[in-house]
Amino acid sequence: MSYSALARRLPGFLRRHVLHFEGAIEDAVAQFAGRLPRGSRVLDAGAGEGQYAHLFGEQRYCGVDLGVGDAAWNYRRLDTIADLTALPFRNGCFAACLNIVTLEHVREPARALQEMARTLAPGGVLLLVAPHEWEVHQAPHDYFRYTRYGLQYLLSAAGMADIRIDPVGGYFRLLSRRLLNGLQFFAGGWRWIMFLPAAIVLAPPALLLPLLDGLDRERNFTLGYICTARKS
Repeated sequence: MSYSALARRLPGFLRRHVLHFEGAIEDAVAQFAGRLPRGSRVLDAGAGEGQYAHLFGEQRYCGVDLGVGDAAWNYRRLDTIADLTALPFRNGCFAACLNIVTLEHVREPARALQEMARTLAPGGVLLLVAPHEWEVHQAPHDYFRYTRYGLQYLLSAAGMADIRIDPVGGYFRLLSRRLLNGLQFFAGGWRWIMFLPAAIVLAPPALLLPLLDGLDRERNFTLGYICTARKS
């Protein structure tokens, strides 16, 4: 069992402490969905297994993905299999779009954002989450990491306005996550025998470090960014 799988078995409050990035994303998507009018059309660009579909029960949700990211995932619940750089939808047909930790897997991120913007109606809203300090994942389909300035540039170039970019945690939350990620080295094969000693060494500082995160005001060390924008 992986570190992430183990973490998800923890009690809710501790799981959110350990998986702060994932918890922040879930909250952001839920708030985004809660602000949308009933019946509005929503595009989930890069939906994966559609883990956020249930949050859009009052909207007309459309999950789209190319379906190549993870061989173990079930893509059968998607509404459409498509490349995000060539979306098969008419201009301005969605009131909202979300793109959650997917932009790093797209070879042409600027073109993908332009396509998302094209399918948004004027005034349509976008929720984007992108990683900054993250391990390689879903290889070989992992191409980029983003700074706040790169995201600002890409969103502006796609014609988005009212752009807000918020870092998810600072240096101490990042360091905490990396210490806990170290447990992944002991999560397979014979190395399981070292898991408990590694946890004794790594877990206590990892659980305490987030309490210092308020000291990092600049947040130049962060796991990723949550961005919102509106089509101008």
